[in-house]
Amino acid sequence: MLRDVPLELPVRPVLAALTTALRTAGAAVLVAPPGTGKTTLTPLAVADEVDGRVLIAQPRRVAARAAAHRMAALLGERVGDRVGYAVRGDRRTGPATRIEVVTTGLLVRRLHHDPELPGVSAVLLDECHERHLDADLALAFTVEARTALRPDLWLVAMSATAEADRFADLLGGTRTAPVVRAEAALHPVARIWAPPPRPVAGYRGNRVDPTLLDHVAATVRRAVSEQDGDVLVFLPGTGEIAGVSARLADLRDRVALVPLHGRQRGTEQDAALRPADRRRVVLATAVAESSLTVPGVRTVVDAGLSRVARTDLARGLGALVTVPVSRAAATQRAGRAGREAPGHVYRCWSPATHERLAAQPEPEIATADLTGFALELAAWGQPDGTGLALPDPPPAAAMAVARQTLGTLGAVDAEGRITGRGRAITATGVHPRLGRALLDGAARVGADRAAEVVALLSEETGPGDDLVASWRRLRAGTDPAATARWRTEVRRLRAALPPDPERRRGTRHGAPVPDDPAVAPPVRDDRAVAPPVPDDLAVGLLVGLAHPERLARVRRPGGPAYLMAGGTAAELAPGSALAGCDWLAVAVADRSPGAPAARIRAAAALDEATAREVGAALLREERQVAWVGGDVLARELTRLGAIELAERPLTRPDPAAVGAALLAGLRRDGLALLAWTPAARSLRDRLAFCRQALGGDWPAVDDDALLVAAPEWLGPELARARRRADLARIDVTGALRRLLPWPQAARLDELAPERITVPSGTRARVDYADPAAPVLAVKLQETFGWQRAPRIADGRVPVLLHLLSPAGRPVAVTADLASFWRVGYPQVRAELRGRYPRHPWPEDPTAAAPTRHTTPRRR
Repeated sequence: MLRDVPLELPVRPVLAALTTALRTAGAAVLVAPPGTGKTTLTPLAVADEVDGRVLIAQPRRVAARAAAHRMAALLGERVGDRVGYAVRGDRRTGPATRIEVVTTGLLVRRLHHDPELPGVSAVLLDECHERHLDADLALAFTVEARTALRPDLWLVAMSATAEADRFADLLGGTRTAPVVRAEAALHPVARIWAPPPRPVAGYRGNRVDPTLLDHVAATVRRAVSEQDGDVLVFLPGTGEIAGVSARLADLRDRVALVPLHGRQRGTEQDAALRPADRRRVVLATAVAESSLTVPGVRTVVDAGLSRVARTDLARGLGALVTVPVSRAAATQRAGRAGREAPGHVYRCWSPATHERLAAQPEPEIATADLTGFALELAAWGQPDGTGLALPDPPPAAAMAVARQTLGTLGAVDAEGRITGRGRAITATGVHPRLGRALLDGAARVGADRAAEVVALLSEETGPGDDLVASWRRLRAGTDPAATARWRTEVRRLRAALPPDPERRRGTRHGAPVPDDPAVAPPVRDDRAVAPPVPDDLAVGLLVGLAHPERLARVRRPGGPAYLMAGGTAAELAPGSALAGCDWLAVAVADRSPGAPAARIRAAAALDEATAREVGAALLREERQVAWVGGDVLARELTRLGAIELAERPLTRPDPAAVGAALLAGLRRDGLALLAWTPAARSLRDRLAFCRQALGGDWPAVDDDALLVAAPEWLGPELARARRRADLARIDVTGALRRLLPWPQAARLDELAPERITVPSGTRARVDYADPAAPVLAVKLQETFGWQRAPRIADGRVPVLLHLLSPAGRPVAVTADLASFWRVGYPQVRAELRGRYPRHPWPEDPTAAAPTRHTTPRRR
C-alpha cells in the first residue's frame, strides 16, 4: 500500500528498518517527531508486509477518524475501502479493509471479546506517551495476548515524545524490543515566547483566570497580524474556547473562528480538519495535540494549560482540574505548526517557566478514578494487574477504593474475580457505576429512559446544573450537535441492555408502550407493582443508583447547603435552578483544595422515598449514646449514610455506653464537671507533692493524667451515672484514693501529712498547692522553741514556713528557721512589739514558751 503513496515524509526512510525489526523481533518502538508522517505512512508500510488486518489504536475519536481519512485520501479511496475506522457509535469498514483505525478503548473491548484478535496481523499503538487508562490497558493486554496466544502478532508503540527505552522493555517481554527513530521533522517550527506582561494567577481548580484568556486572545491577534496561514490555538476546555472566541469576535470579518473539541459531532470535527477557502483561527482542546493535521495551520498559539482528571479518594469525588502542560505535550502542540510548511509557535509563558514544566504528562493511572480500570483488569483475569506490561503500577490506595466500589456493585467477588453481573456491566461500555444504573434502572424506569439518562450522564451535561433540564434540551434538540451525539449513545446503550420480551410484543404488563413515554408504565415483580416514575424522579433515581453516596439532603429548608450521604458537605452555585429542593441526587461535584464544601455541578431533584429506595444499602438503624451539647444524648437513629432521617429517644440505654459517653464528656469539657470539694483538692495536691518528691511510684494527678486514668479511678461511679448532673454527685475524694496502691495509701498521711502540730499544740494545715514547696502558715508566737522547720516526705522536703503576725499577716517566709531566729527575728521584734504589746516578744525565741494567747493586761 505504501508504494501507492508517492508522498515523501521524514518517517519514510526508516520504515524499512521498522519492518525488518518487526520480522526479527515481532515488536518495536517507533519514535518520530511531530509532522514526520508516522501515523499515516507506518500503517501502510506494515500492511505491505502482512496478510491480515492492521489495527492502529488512537487515544481520541477525532484523531482516529482523521487518520483514516488522511490515509484513504493518500490512496485516492473512500474511507471504508482499504482504510476504515471504528469509534464508539461510529464505524466505517468493509470487506476489503486492510487498515482499521480504532480508539484504544475499542481495542480493549475487542481484546476482551477475543484476545487472539483473529484476522489481525499487527497492532500499532499510536501516541503511547499520552498514558490514558485505556492506552495503558491496550498496551498491557496486547502484550500478554501476543506472548500467550499470538506470537506471530506484530506490535508497534509509536510516539514523538515517549520514553522509548521504557516502552521497549514493556513490548519486548524477555528481551528489549528494538527502537527505530526518525530524527528530523518535516518543517522547522520557530518558538516565540509570549508571556503575559504582568503576572497572572492563571487557574484554580477548573477555572482559568479571565486575565489569562485576555492575554491569549491578544496573542492570537498578534499571531494573525505577524504570520500567514491559519492559527491553531490550544486551550484547556470548551469554556475557554467560548471565552477566547467571544474576545476575538471583531476578527470575524477577517478570519473564521472554528472550534474543535471532543463534544462536537464527528461531522463538525471532520469539517475543521478539511481545507477551507478563507483564513481560520481554530480554537482547540487537547484533541488536536497529536495525530492530527489541521490543514492550512502555520502558527500555533499555546495557552500552556491542560485539563486532567483528579479523584478525591476520601470523598469519592472526581473532577477535571486545570494544570500546566508538560514539555512533551508542548512539543506535540508546537509540531502542529510544521506539518505543511515552516511555522511558528507562540507560547504564552516564559523560557524560565518552560524549564520548570514536567518532562512528561502525569499518567492518568496516578490521579484518576480506577473503578473502571479495576473492572477491566478483573475481566481480563488479573484483578491486581500483576504480571501485566503496565507502564506504571496502579496506586494501592486507589485500587483498594476501586475494588471496594466494584464489590458493592456486585461486579467482583471477595477475591476480586469478575462476576456475571460484572461482565454485564463491562458490556455496557460506560463507567461501572453508570453500568449499574443502566442495568438496574431499566427495570424501574424503562429501558429507553434508562439509556437516555445514562447517555446524558456519560457526557458533559452542558450549561446549568439541573440534569432534568439538560435531558429536556436534548430531547427537544435545541443543540443539534449535542443531541446527535446523545442519540447515538442512547442507541448503543439500549442495544447493550438484555432484550425485553414485553417490548418486542409492543406491550409491557398489558399496557401499550409509547415511543417516548413521559411516565414509565409500572414494572411488576413478584412482590408488588412499583408505582410509575415521572421524568423528574427518573433522573434522580438513576443518578442515585450510580452514586448512592452522593444522595444529598438540604441542611436548612430553602438554603444552598447540603449534606451528602457519604459525609461530604456540598453547595449549589448561586442562582441554581435546584435551589429549594429538599433532596438531590448529585452526579458531578468537585471540591477545591481548602474549600469547606464541594460545589454541586450536576444534580437532579428527588424525594426521600426514592432516596431510601436507591440508597437502600446505606440505610442503617442505630442506637447512639454520646456526649452532645454538654450532656448525654441517648437516641435511636435512622440514617442514610451520614444523613439522619429520623430519631427517637432511647429509653433504656446500655449503661456501658452511657459511661463511655460521660467519659467522653469529661475528656471534652474537662474535670470541672466534677464537684471538687476542699477535701478533694487537698488530696489531689498531696498526691501531686508525693509524685514530685518521691518519684514515679506515685500516681500523676495532672488533668491529662487523670483523664487518661478516668476509667480506673472513676469507673464504678461512671457505671452508676446516667447524665451530667450525676457527675457532680461523685465523691471525688474517695475516687482519687483508688489511684493509690496499698503501700502508698498506708503511708500518705506520714509522708504528706494534712496537718502538722506546731510547738503551741495547734494542728496547722499544710498547703500543697505548689508541690515543689508545701507551705505551713502559722503565727510566729506559736513557733517559739522550734530550732528548725519541720521536714516531710521522709525528711526530704522542708516545709516552707509562712510566719504570721498576731493579725494573721505574713511577716517572714523561711525554710531555715535557725537563720531566721538569728537574723530576721530581731528586726521583726523591733518593728512589731510596739504595735502588738499584748503578745510576747522574747529576746530568745528558741528558749521561750510557745503560745496561742495574748499576755493578760495588768491592772
